[in-house]
Amino acid sequence: VLYLIWSSNPQSFVSPLQLFIAFLALFLFTFGVSGFSITLAVSIKSSDKFDIFLGMINALIVRLSTTLYPLVYMPSYYASVAQFNPLTFAADLFRWGAGLESAVLTAPAIAIFGIISFFSIFTFLGIFLHERVLEGGSWQ
Repeated sequence: VLYLIWSSNPQSFVSPLQLFIAFLALFLFTFGVSGFSITLAVSIKSSDKFDIFLGMINALIVRLSTTLYPLVYMPSYYASVAQFNPLTFAADLFRWGAGLESAVLTAPAIAIFGIISFFSIFTFLGIFLHERVLEGGSWQ
């Protein structure tokens, strides 16, 4: 992976800290998505409804992010939503950290805050709901 990143633009130098932050952002995003899925699974009792709802949410999150389309080419009503999408934060932070984009789309500090917020809210909400609903217990 590192070779592919470097070979795509050998003139750009990426600091190891930037690259670490990029991979950490992806790691935290995946844990946030897992927590989000657990939260939905615990909240929705029917597996069919869960699959349909998760598919709809997945389609919205992917298409309303900057992973497929740059923000400047989106209609204004999509762009306003895409700016707050956690997948946009993860993608932009990875592009920044890997040195793939010359122009930073989202400021790294805002993207880091967005990823940590997404991770924290849904991971801990998923843990809390799983403990409450499925295990029937509490934190004590």
